[in-house]
Amino acid sequence: MSYTIDLHGKAALVTGAGRGIGQSIALALAEAGADIAVAEIKAELAADTVAQVAALGRSAKAYAVDVSDFTAVHAMLDVVHKDFGHLDIVVNNAGITKDTLLVRMGEEDWDAVLRINLKGAFNCIHGAAKIMMKQRSGRIVNIASIIGLIGNAGQANYAASKAGLIGLTKSAAKELASRGINVNAIAPGFIQTKMTDVLTDELKQAMMNLIPQKTLGLPADVAKAAVFLCSDLSNYITGQVLVVDGGMVM
Repeated sequence: MSYTIDLHGKAALVTGAGRGIGQSIALALAEAGADIAVAEIKAELAADTVAQVAALGRSAKAYAVDVSDFTAVHAMLDVVHKDFGHLDIVVNNAGITKDTLLVRMGEEDWDAVLRINLKGAFNCIHGAAKIMMKQRSGRIVNIASIIGLIGNAGQANYAASKAGLIGLTKSAAKELASRGINVNAIAPGFIQTKMTDVLTDELKQAMMNLIPQKTLGLPADVAKAAVFLCSDLSNYITGQVLVVDGGMVM
């Protein structure tokens, strides 16, 4: 029995893949052999990812889409399916934050985060599932967060969106399992990205003190988990939340 990961012949759609964790996931999937559809709110944001995937010898195309737009997402998925001939993997990574204390949070900030982080994933799953059900195979990975598991002051909207995403993952997994489609989530902890780069050294240290491994994670740590969940090594895993946080939440 082989325990290597080989995604050659697979087509993967990664949302929010123009930078950070999304870009790292797209490149890791490409390194494993997959061709990549790079979805971003603006196509130009995806140009660097497309170029890096091409440098790895894989096919890549950029698709401009607002994941919160149901009609636009379905239209985009139709084009992706036509361009690649099949759709085997979807990674719902697109997400935003609009942090403030609950009593100061405006309706607009609540709606915006839920619209992108949760409705966006629903839109992509809704459209992709129809393609994958006909194929009777597929992998869907939703990028949640430990904040969806434990909550966090100043992030009520973000926590609600990620907790909802975990519930969506489990429900979709139960509905789609009989069609050969696995649906799982990854809950990253504190990952070193541009969002954490702006934090003070004192705040970073306070965060690391909460992590048993005493270090922030890297986008590659999340990407490796995603590749595993998109591979045949995870055939008997569905409806699960893989926490990637250095031991912060146990």
